[in-house]
Amino acid sequence: MDSITKLLTSRDFLIAVLAAISVAAVVFTLGAQFLVRSDMKERIKRVALERDKLRAAEMARLRNPQSGESRGTARREDQSRDYMKRIVERFSLQKAFVDEGTVDALARAGYRGQGHLTTYLFMRFATPLVLGALALVYFLFMMAGERPLFLNIVYAAGVGLVGAYMPILMLKNQTSKRQQSIRRAWPDCLDLMLLCVEAGMSVEHAFKRVAKEVGQQSAALAEEITLTTAELAFLEDRGRAFENLGKRTGLDGVRSVMTALIQADRYGTSVGQALRVMAEEGREQRMMEAEKKAASLPPKLTVPLILFFLPVLFIVIISPALIKVFSTGVHF
Repeated sequence: MDSITKLLTSRDFLIAVLAAISVAAVVFTLGAQFLVRSDMKERIKRVALERDKLRAAEMARLRNPQSGESRGTARREDQSRDYMKRIVERFSLQKAFVDEGTVDALARAGYRGQGHLTTYLFMRFATPLVLGALALVYFLFMMAGERPLFLNIVYAAGVGLVGAYMPILMLKNQTSKRQQSIRRAWPDCLDLMLLCVEAGMSVEHAFKRVAKEVGQQSAALAEEITLTTAELAFLEDRGRAFENLGKRTGLDGVRSVMTALIQADRYGTSVGQALRVMAEEGREQRMMEAEKKAASLPPKLTVPLILFFLPVLFIVIISPALIKVFSTGVHF
């Protein structure tokens, strides 16, 4: 036991472990570019569940609101695991961690329904406890030294406090990736929508057609547009469907287009003209972003140029002269 502890706490072993982790991270980062993982089936399944939920809610509202509410609740409860649900209800985690923007934040990351909310609350509760316990075991047994017990407990509590923010950081990371995918595909989606509307399609059919076409470029945007198509078919107010799309994406460009569509639908103005104006603004904004990135490129290249290019250039220029000088037998 002492030899294992000495091995785990030795500096060479820790350096080797960190080096192995770094190499594995580099290999995984480079290899992930060649392994295209498609989760289209899972997205289609979630869209189908949301569509069925909307249909059941609207039919229940027209027939019997109480039975529809209980049916929708039973369907949502089946999505979460039992032990997570019991822990969340036992410790009243929904009152402690849920605020007005939690559900919207989960929706922006692509997580909808009560099951994902329960999983998120469970992770926020369990992650600091698990990391704190592991850190306490590590400091007490594997990094045992002359430190007092309360100092090890303080260190473990610090690790647990840092771990409490891990679910939030992971949620923000997933949200940023999803928004980046939607942001890249949104101008093309807007142009396709404009073509469909000017060709004589209705807004519902235009959304449905664009969702099929844009799925190869951005599966997240196709999922959101498909949900909007379902909401346009089942919701009583069309403006709510447009507002929900802007709220789920969390992007200002999408919100502005949805606001224009709501105004066009409310006041009877031309939808094609509104989409044309928004498409032109989207193209101008994309060109401005490209010019901004191009303008920021020279300052970013200064440090790599000094560190990598200039030394190699000096070596290539000076090496022939040095080789000729030393080959003639000249000594300094």
